[in-house]
Order: sequence, then C-alpha cells, then structure tokens
Amino acid sequence: MAEASRTFHTILLPSFSHLHKAQSPAGFTDFPRKRCGHRIVVHCSVSTTNDASRTKTTVTQNTIPWGCEIDSLENASTLQKWLSDSGLPPQKMAIQKVDVGERGLVALKNIRKGEKLLFVPPSLVITADSKWSCPEAGEVLKQCSVPDWPLLATYLISEASFEKSSRWSNYISALPRQPYSLLYWTRAELDRYLEASQIRERAIERITNVIGTYNDLRLRIFSKYPDLFPEEVFNMETFKWSFGILFSRLVRLPSMDGRVALVPWADMLNHSCEVETFLDYDKSSQGVVFTTDQQYQPGEQVFISYGKKSNGELLLSYGFVPREGTNPSDSVELPLSLKKSDKCYKEKLEALRKSECFPIQITGWPLELMAYAYLVVSPPSMKGKFEEMAAAASNKMTSKKDIKYPEIDEQALQFILDSCESSISKYSRFLQASGSMDLDTTSPKQLNRRVFLKQLAVDLCTNTEEKTEGYKKWRT
Repeated sequence: MAEASRTFHTILLPSFSHLHKAQSPAGFTDFPRKRCGHRIVVHCSVSTTNDASRTKTTVTQNTIPWGCEIDSLENASTLQKWLSDSGLPPQKMAIQKVDVGERGLVALKNIRKGEKLLFVPPSLVITADSKWSCPEAGEVLKQCSVPDWPLLATYLISEASFEKSSRWSNYISALPRQPYSLLYWTRAELDRYLEASQIRERAIERITNVIGTYNDLRLRIFSKYPDLFPEEVFNMETFKWSFGILFSRLVRLPSMDGRVALVPWADMLNHSCEVETFLDYDKSSQGVVFTTDQQYQPGEQVFISYGKKSNGELLLSYGFVPREGTNPSDSVELPLSLKKSDKCYKEKLEALRKSECFPIQITGWPLELMAYAYLVVSPPSMKGKFEEMAAAASNKMTSKKDIKYPEIDEQALQFILDSCESSISKYSRFLQASGSMDLDTTSPKQLNRRVFLKQLAVDLCTNTEEKTEGYKKWRT
C-alpha cells in the first residue's frame, strides 16, 4: 500500500516555512518571460475546498498523466530498465506485486543478514540541486530562497509537465497517480472518520500548510512569471499530488549532511514494523544503500522501516495502518487541558501557555504527563511550584527529573484516568457507530472509497482504544 523511503530516525518537517518571510534578494534577476520548450500544458480539474471558498479550472484538452495506478507493474518495469541503463548496478531484487503494499521489491537471490543493497548513485537521486528541464524556472525559485520542500514539490510538477522531454519521465510515470495521503481526504471525511483521533487535527494542519505554501508561491512567484509557471500546470491539485509524493517518499540522508532527497527504486521498498534498517548514503560505494537486518529467501519481499512511528503517524504520511498488534512503536496521544473553573486557571495557564498532548504506550507514560497532571490538580497553596511543574510538563527543565508531590499524587492519577475514560468513550462511540467489518485493506483499489477510509479509521481507533484502556487498567 505505502511505497516510501526516508531517513527513519529523523522527523520530517511538520510544517513548511512561511515563504513570505524570505524576501527576494537584492539584485533579483528579471528572467525572460518565455515558455520553456516542449512543456505540455495541462488543463486538469481542480477542486480545493477550505469550507469557505472553492476554485475550479475547467477541463479541456490535454492532460498530464501524473504517475500511474498504484499496482501498475508496466511503469515500474520501465523504470527498472531505465535505472539500469542509467547506471544502477545489477540488483538482487525486482519490482513485483506483493501482499503488503501492492508493489514492492522482492528478493531474486538469497540475501544475507547484514548485506548492503541498492547502491543508487547520486546521479539518480533527486535533490534541491537537480537540474531542471526549464532552468529559468529553477533559477527563479532559488533566487527567491524557496526552501527544499516546496522547491522539490514544484520541481516534480515541472518535470512531469515535460513528459518524455524530462530526464525523470520514467520515474514520474511509475509514481502513484494518487498517493495514499490524508491530503486527499476531504474535510467532511476527516471529521467523520477521524473524529475520535488526535491525528485529525494534525491532518488538518498539514493540509492547511500545503494550501498556504501553494498560495504563497502563487502570489509571490507564479503570478509574476506566468510563462514559467502557468496556472494550468502549477495549481492546487498538482501541488496536492507532489506533496503527497514527498510526504510518503522523501528521505533525509545523514551521511550527505542531512540532505533531503527522492531516491528512485529505493522508494519501492515497503514498511515492516519488524525491521529497523533505513536508507543512507554510503561513501565507500558512493551510493544510497541500506543494510539488511534479516535474511531473505528468493521470492520474499524485502522491507525497510519508515521509523518508530505510531499507527496514527503512519496513516498521516503514508496512508496505511499496520494490522492490529503488529506495531510495537504504536502509541496514543492523550490530550490534557486546564479547566477554566480552576481557581488558579490564569496563573497555571500563564505558566504553561498551552494545552498538551502526550504519547502513551501500554508499557508506561512520559514523565511530562505526570508533571502536567500535578499542575492541573495543584491547589492555590502550591502556586510557588506552578513554574516548576509547567517546565517539567513542557520538557523545558535543564535536567530531566521525575518530580514528585506525594500530597497530590492521588488527585493527579485520578485526573489522568478520567482523561483516559474520556478518550475511550470517543473511540467507543465511533466504533459502535461504524459496526464491525472484516475487510482486506491491503487492496484498497477493490474497495469502495468510503468503506476503505472507514476501515482505516476503525483500525486506528481499535488500536488506540485498546492502548488507552490497557494503560488505564495498568495504572489502576
């Protein structure tokens, strides 16, 4: 389902820099307003909604084929041949249809534990320094100091618009036409299917960031250079596609100074919660590699890890939820907030300055959670301790220590348990309303869209409810 690769111990940027803060540098070049040769003008249907407005571009003649169907092997085989012709060394893996992920890399030969695989050379890796089919467009973005994320999103769209004229046409043709991303969920679907999950708010924030980033680029750059960035090509719909690709496939390579990159071929690898290996640049072989942490027999799918992420985080970026009980890194966010009826509400709010969400697992809680609970239940007589509690709850203490206030332990624990009960009730109501389903979510193409989204939400909420319930029982 999810075909992604990234550096899995580094968190990708949760939001994008506000581009309006980066003013055009002095001496900004006024590039000639001409259309780059061989670009195919796309007239695609655009429908972006933020509950208040709706914009559309009418459907007319030519359209750019943004990628392919997620389970297509024809485009993937063409990609494999192109990569080999372009310098990718012989591989012990091939792209095939698989049970987990629809397409994946499958072992052709015996693969030993500890063996290095891939060896994708830098010339076949897409970074912010990659050459543009329309050099003028790339130069404009760089002169405007556009950050790597929106720069790469624009680059993908630009190269896609050149079709066969682009060096990356075989790669782009093998990308999914519609990435499994919450960017494609409507606000109504987010409200309906993720009403009980904290991931809903993060999904809305991410969608808002993408829309804001596009609007800023359009206002500051695209509208000033319409021949380089025609709206028929660079619009909200195509940016939704390109950002969906980046969220699910961009990697950060530690050994290349943390550079973010798209790595063709490597991003056909699917995720397994049972492995810990991730991609990096290997200076000795001068290629992007990963080292296996288990052996594979011919015909077995080879996996990497997308990181130690909760089921909600995997859904947010990659559009899938691991099967129940298979993700040891799963956790649930427990939202806590001050009560306005508290006699010391203003003082506590001033000390804390915001509400908090804490990740909890069945095995225990973070120290910050108890510190926050102490602050919530502390009486006026403990005003002198508010700052210390708030600092511990926000992890701002110079030395991380487990603060103790035995006189309010019971009240703090009760507050946490009450919060667990509140969260459980939300998940329970959703699951009761959803009913039970036994559907195979590894083949979403065969499912009705609403049923598929509903099943993802049920899987997420089932795991979350069990962890919150288990945590509550563990503490009592």
